[in-house]
Amino acid sequence: MTLRQWYTATWRWTILLILIVLTLFPIWLMVVTSVKDNVQFYGDFLGITLPFRWENYTAAWGEISPYFVNSVIVTSVSVVGVVVISTLAAYAFARLEFVGREILYYMIIALIMLPGILTMVPQFVLIKNFNLLDSLWALILPFISGGVASGGVAFAIFVLRSFFHSIPDELFQAARIDGASELQVFWHLGIPLIRPAIATVAILQILSTWNDYIWTSATLFTSSNYTLPIGLVSFQGNHTTDWGPLMAGYTLASLPLVLLFALTTRTFIEGLTQGGLKL
Repeated sequence: MTLRQWYTATWRWTILLILIVLTLFPIWLMVVTSVKDNVQFYGDFLGITLPFRWENYTAAWGEISPYFVNSVIVTSVSVVGVVVISTLAAYAFARLEFVGREILYYMIIALIMLPGILTMVPQFVLIKNFNLLDSLWALILPFISGGVASGGVAFAIFVLRSFFHSIPDELFQAARIDGASELQVFWHLGIPLIRPAIATVAILQILSTWNDYIWTSATLFTSSNYTLPIGLVSFQGNHTTDWGPLMAGYTLASLPLVLLFALTTRTFIEGLTQGGLKL
């Protein structure tokens, strides 16, 4: 290794180390503070102090558990809705012939070009007219449509149609010759071959739904219906300077996404790098 290469590698590793520290420091501070009382926090807010105050997590969970359950319900239903609708629609647009297929497809794809903030007022009026305000359906239906958050059915159809197109047509023809119905071809052939893409769509939908704050704060007014993003704001107001339970609540709220990232990173990358997603 030449001296110039050594300097280049040193600078790269230094910059990478700085970025890692800047990324992990807030997480470290949150987790460490979550097991302290205020005396320990003000005495040493960066270091580890004993004994650990695990009761902070009990107190935090007692307050945020309803918000957590609501977030799980909203996220689960919206993800299932997006996956079911988008896989069926993407298969039809990719493998079935019908009048107006391309026009209808591009009309749906055009929805991706619209920023979600532009559709908030029309969707709010629509939800209000259906008497769904201050209910979990006021979140689930717009999250599936994708009008107020990234993802949604339009984006999922765009991604999955590309994957269906990448599958050789001979496989579908062979299945039909063997007597498989169109639904059997879709379920037993199409779905297994695009499983990484479906996982990628589901992960993106989970991220956008779980973290949404703007639409949630605009449509929910009763604390019993709050999801985590807006519920944590209320929780913070109850523990403004009680740092231990406050940070314990934040830690519990972030755990699902941390576990999702840890368990599905390989699947997510596989779904993005396979040949079907060529943007």
